[in-house]
This record gives sequence, structure tokens and C-alpha cells, in this order.
Amino acid sequence: MKTIAVLITVHNRKNKTLQCLTHLFDQRAVEGYQLEVYLTDDGCTDGTAQAVRNQYPSVHIVQGDGTLFWNRGMHRAWQAASQTKDYDFYLWLNDDTVLFADAMKNILTASKQTYFSAIVCGATCAKATQLVTYSGWLHSSKKLLAPNSKLQQCNIVNGNFVLVPKVVFDKVGNLDWKFRHAIGDFDYGLRAQKAGFKCFIAPQFVGTCEANPTLPKWCLKTTPLIKRLKLLYSPLGYAEPIPFFIYEKRHFGLLIALKHFFSIHLRVLMPQLWK
Repeated sequence: MKTIAVLITVHNRKNKTLQCLTHLFDQRAVEGYQLEVYLTDDGCTDGTAQAVRNQYPSVHIVQGDGTLFWNRGMHRAWQAASQTKDYDFYLWLNDDTVLFADAMKNILTASKQTYFSAIVCGATCAKATQLVTYSGWLHSSKKLLAPNSKLQQCNIVNGNFVLVPKVVFDKVGNLDWKFRHAIGDFDYGLRAQKAGFKCFIAPQFVGTCEANPTLPKWCLKTTPLIKRLKLLYSPLGYAEPIPFFIYEKRHFGLLIALKHFFSIHLRVLMPQLWK
């Protein structure tokens, strides 16, 4: 029996979290695989953790303090799982992702095609339009790849639904604690490739997940300047300058990192530069 540790981090989204877990536990059975869930409760005050305990008592709850955000919350869940058991796979899952009934079967089938030696990212789509919302992509094109019934290689992955085999984890390790919220998933895929592994997207959509607004509030000229600066340096700004600099320097070189570090501050001062 192969074992899969499902990793989730949550903060005050009780209904979405329960919906996510319902669709996870309602997956069509995949013979020979057993799921165990590790969920970081990052300081929820809306009763999420207790609701999970009541409805899904098998879930391992890892306690956070409200300051972890996505990447560090996932890091904690992964750390707890890997210290508990030597799992065959680790599966990242966002709590706002609603899985299709065959999502697990499809991503495991895709992983089997790679001889369980690559990262496989499951793409999601918008419920109304069926258009891709989160997936993997090639850095050269910056365009999300939509499933086409075949494995497609990518070099950057969105962390909504990602299967990491043990062989990858043993060499690459956990998500990097330097990143609080965003960027950690991008960084992990690129680190894995530097370690000799490949990244793919699964041949079919694995579920639905609605896309975030195109531009965060720090990009909008209607937001006052001081607030724009605060939002830029917030983990929820999706482009924290220091972590983003570390990420770009690590993977794309010092010149690119410096260029974007200065340009992002210029755009905060002059938001009309955003298209």
C-alpha cells in the first residue's frame, strides 16, 4: 500500500475548507493508495479547526499562530507529515480548490507515466467558463498551460494541487521558509529542476478554483500611496520585494532581480505604469 500525505494550510475559510475536504474524501477510490491529511490551522478564529475535527477526525491538525500564510503553513504541514511517516508521495492542496471525482486517479496515473520521478501539477479551471485558472507554465512564455489529454512539461507550477514523489522530496526537501505566502511553489519547481527532476501538468483538469483578481490593490492608482507601499510589503501582496528578490536572484540572476526590485517600487509610486 502506497501512502500519500495531503498537505493543506487554512486561515478563516471554514466553509471552503470543509468543501475542499469533502471533495477530497469523496474521491473515487484508487486501489493501492492510502491518503492521510495534514492541515495547518494558521490561527483560525472562525471555528475551522473544530469543524474539521468534528467532521474529519482522521485529519492531523498542525497548529499555527496566524502569521504563517500559505508557504510557511504548507512548510509546517509538510514538516509534520515527513516527521510522522516516510510517505511515498506528498500532495499540496489549496483549500479553495474543489476537486473533480477522478482528480486523485488522474494525477497518480500521470505520475506513473513519469515512473513516479517527477512533480505533477494538476490544472484547475473556472467553474463557469471551464478556462484554465491555475496550472504550470513555461517561464519563457508566462502563459498558463491548459490540459490537452497529454502530459505537458513545464518549469513553474502553481501550488493548488501538486503531487511530489518521495524521490523528489528526499533530494529537494521542503518548501523554503524564506517565503511567507507566495513564490514558494514557483521556487520549489525550479529547485527540483536544478536537482535533476522534471515538472509536468496532468492531462486533465483536476477541479475548479476561481482566479484571483488580475492586479492587487497596491497596483491601483485609486489606492493611496502609503497604503500601496504597505500592501506591497504585505505577504498578501503576492510580490513582497525582499522574498521576490531572493527568488529571482536564485533562479534568474542578479541583474534581473535588481531590475525588478527597482521597477516594482517605481510602479508603486507611478501606478499608471501598470497596463
